[in-house]
Amino acid sequence: MKTKILLSTIILIFGYLNLNAQTNTGIQTPYVGQYAPAFKAESTTGTINFPSDYYNKWRILFSHPADFTPVCSSEIISLAAKQDEFKKLNTALIVISTDGLNSHIEWEKSMESISYKGQPTVKINFPLVADVSMEVSKKYNLLSKDTLQRKDMRSVIFIDPDNKIRAILTYPDNIGRNIDEIERILIALQTADKDQVLTPANWKQGDDVLIPSPKSMDESKKMAEKNKPGYYNLAWYMWFRKL
Repeated sequence: MKTKILLSTIILIFGYLNLNAQTNTGIQTPYVGQYAPAFKAESTTGTINFPSDYYNKWRILFSHPADFTPVCSSEIISLAAKQDEFKKLNTALIVISTDGLNSHIEWEKSMESISYKGQPTVKINFPLVADVSMEVSKKYNLLSKDTLQRKDMRSVIFIDPDNKIRAILTYPDNIGRNIDEIERILIALQTADKDQVLTPANWKQGDDVLIPSPKSMDESKKMAEKNKPGYYNLAWYMWFRKL
């Protein structure tokens, strides 16, 4: 009896501590399929009202630990080098960290003078959000798990025109992100939505795509008998389609 009472007490204490921690931090873990939290913030391009300023656009939130750091600088310059390609994909780029606006402005000026990998210098046309209060970072659970730091993790959040989170990537502080891969994921998401298909491993734009699997071998056999142009299979459950 005493053991049961002790166990119940421990469970209640842990439940209270967990609830209290969530209440104090205000942090909720975002997940794929969730509507992206709204926010208002100051940035290098002015005040941002999210998501209303980005109606009918895809958006990529790109968080980083700190201004004037080497890995972050290489990433932002590389992102700026591809900003026109993202614009053609109807996608807005939003960079965020817990640094202040003045720091962002000076860092941006510095990066715009750097010729990275022998490429011409680039103008950074997307906003760098100053989240000193950490309000936005908490909403998107971007803060480092090291409680002694007030820095964001190196994360990428893909948000569709319906304001739903579609993918989340998180990298360690010492590994730079692959901007080509971020673009590839975006194109894959847009292709899957537009054509109602699936993309296989290592898919690139122009490659064949997958379609949802037949529910049985009999259904697969009937699909094969129809001999639809552009459709083929490698196994009864693995059907491809040419776009």
